[in-house]
Formats: sequence, C-alpha cells, structure tokens
Amino acid sequence: MELYIPTETGEFLAFCSAIAACFLGLFFFFAPRIAFRVLGLDIREGRQGGYAEARSAMGGLPLGLGIAATLLIDKPYFLALGAAFALAAFGRILSMLSDSGNTVVNWLYLAVQIVLSALPLAYVFGFI
Repeated sequence: MELYIPTETGEFLAFCSAIAACFLGLFFFFAPRIAFRVLGLDIREGRQGGYAEARSAMGGLPLGLGIAATLLIDKPYFLALGAAFALAAFGRILSMLSDSGNTVVNWLYLAVQIVLSALPLAYVFGFI
C-alpha cells in the first residue's frame, strides 16, 4: 500500500484538511499539557482526568478521522471529517453566545474549525 497524494484541487484541499486534523490530534494526543496551555485551559489540582479527555476526545477523534480520510481517500470519510469539524465550530459558536466566550482566541479557533470543515465539505458536495 502506498500513500496516494491527490492531484485534483478539491480532493487535495480535503486531503490537506485531513492532514491538519492528524497534526491537531497528535498534538492533543501526545502533549495535552502544552495543548491546554495553548488553549488557556487549566486542570485543577488533583483532577488529572482532564488529560485523559484531551487524549481521547480532543486527540483521538481528529487523529482517527484524519488517518482514515488520509489513507482511504473517499468522499464518505471526508464527509465525516467535515461534519465533525462543522459541529465543533457550531459548539464553539454556542459557547461564544451563551457562555461569555467571546474572546479573540475563540474567534481564531473558530476560523480554523470553519476552514477545516469547509475544505472537505466543499469537495464532497462538489463546490471545488
């Protein structure tokens, strides 16, 4: 099995989104303390379960989706990846509106999530 790198523009952009998901997942999977520090989050003393949450939900999920989309390169995998990032962006918007989370950092992460969802979804639905 060899790694196929797409040459079609839309498929390549969706592939790039999957690669970015892999890197984000790896960051949370192997360096949750640094990732939390970058996000401005803190684990309370004596409550180490937050690191397990970072490794599993924030690291494992994007890493697994990204690997599947990267290796299998098929529209259903790109659809799953785009839908996951779109719902993550929607959750961030809800938090910004209802939890007083309207900060510059949240806007930056929202922009990243929108781009990472738009690229595979645009390819799947034929816009690029």
